[in-house]
Amino acid sequence: MSVMTPPNVRTGDYIEEVLTTVKAKNPAEPEFHQAVQEVLESLRLVLQRHPEYRSAKILERIIEPERVLMFRVPWFDDRNEIQVNRGFRIEMNSAIGPYKGGLRFHPSVNLGILKFLAFEQVFKNSLTTLPMGGGKGGSDFDPKGKSDNEVMRFCQSFMIELARHIGPDTDVPAGDIGVGGREIGFLFGQYKRIRNEFTGVLTGKGLTWGGSLIRPEATGYGCVYFAAEMLKTRKDKLEGKLCLVSGSGNVSQYTIEKLLQLGAKPITCSDSDGVIFDPDGINQEKLAWVMELKNVRRGRIREYADKFKKAVFMPTDIKLDHNPIWNIKADCAFPSATQNEIKKKDAENLLKNGCKLVAEGANMPSTLEATKTFLDANILYGPAKAANAGGVATSGLEMSQNSQRLSWTREEVDDRLHKIMIAIHNTCYETAEKYGTPGNLVNGANIGGFLKVANAMLDQGLV
Repeated sequence: MSVMTPPNVRTGDYIEEVLTTVKAKNPAEPEFHQAVQEVLESLRLVLQRHPEYRSAKILERIIEPERVLMFRVPWFDDRNEIQVNRGFRIEMNSAIGPYKGGLRFHPSVNLGILKFLAFEQVFKNSLTTLPMGGGKGGSDFDPKGKSDNEVMRFCQSFMIELARHIGPDTDVPAGDIGVGGREIGFLFGQYKRIRNEFTGVLTGKGLTWGGSLIRPEATGYGCVYFAAEMLKTRKDKLEGKLCLVSGSGNVSQYTIEKLLQLGAKPITCSDSDGVIFDPDGINQEKLAWVMELKNVRRGRIREYADKFKKAVFMPTDIKLDHNPIWNIKADCAFPSATQNEIKKKDAENLLKNGCKLVAEGANMPSTLEATKTFLDANILYGPAKAANAGGVATSGLEMSQNSQRLSWTREEVDDRLHKIMIAIHNTCYETAEKYGTPGNLVNGANIGGFLKVANAMLDQGLV
């Protein structure tokens, strides 16, 4: 039974000790350091009330992956030349269920980025109400510009090693950046061939072989559902709101689609080259064109400005301390591209231009300084581990369907997703109030996600 203890300086010292250890044991992994720091800052409030977590070394255990896999992935390109990439799987925490989290294929992939993503995934999955642990994986392979045959050969080589470490009751990967339906298909086919079994070992599968309706849409839809719940707390709604959306991949596309369905007006999207701003709004017809551009032709977003004459293309410069997309007047922002895309200057620009809500569709898209700027301004701020949990929640629903050998209708899945996002928001909102920081959904998400995992770890002994 936990007891209330007064705040004391020792809790702060303890947090600093853990952070120092993380940085010393995991050098050159700034994203991982950032993710751990953000969570631990919130947990100061918890440790004062629950000394049992400290004595059981829950923090020291929860920041250490249960297993880290790193392996060589050799494959033949179309010129019959050998290429070599590096593969990873971080199995972070299985206290509440099998490891669950995406695979990312992108040149930027390294150990530190995947550890940050796996750490975030633990708490995000905990918030979904579903029994899923946390993991993440991927490779520095870049599918961009590769033929289908090259992607297939890479995926088959990658799965030869990964297959021995995953399974429907052990570790269930999904897609992430660079891993869509094509890649999941190749990975699943090779797993089935190696293991001689048809199981729900991957999520994001095709609808005819075990996939779930709404899965491609889930992260974007869920983020918008979460934003709608935040607005309800201030007796407001999305209808008529001007919305900035970054990125132009899966999350961005379906964020825009759900915003349109709820009566909002999305006016931007972007890729690594730059930003398009359409003052007339991106309607359903324009969105369909973007989907064809990105999903079929795999083109660049600058083409939008050639097609739709009122739209403006603004190139981005990574050397600058800001991105032009966040300096456009709007009511709401949905960062849906990548980690740390909103820096302190971007946060200040958003506030200056009247932004009252930020809902994070990407993983950790705001720096610590940007997050503090939003919280200090008391705007509605939905952190990624809560706002973008719809994707993994629907992956969990896909796992449930696979276990039952059933397929639910589109309406059933969307309804369950909507209810999960409402439940996640309620957990964050109520936990923030309970721990003395009303409205701070960062604290609410971190604490709410942590408590479920920490209590499971206590129950299961020293493992």
